[in-house]
Amino acid sequence: MYEKIKAMLVDEFDIKESDISMDSDLSQDLGINSVELMDLAMRCEDEFDVQFPDDDIHKFTTVGDIVKFIENCQ
Repeated sequence: MYEKIKAMLVDEFDIKESDISMDSDLSQDLGINSVELMDLAMRCEDEFDVQFPDDDIHKFTTVGDIVKFIENCQ
């Protein structure tokens, strides 16, 4: 799951693969803003057939948070 999320960040958000780890902060380390976070959530929903809680999307602060959420939904 982590590798798929990482590939998505590289392809869709033009982030260097070497900058991404499970502990990478989406905003501070990777420069993802709130609009891009929503876009990432929508892409993950389509790709992995999960549903992110709209009111709680801001609680996902690291790459690992997203990976764990998706893994727990499957």
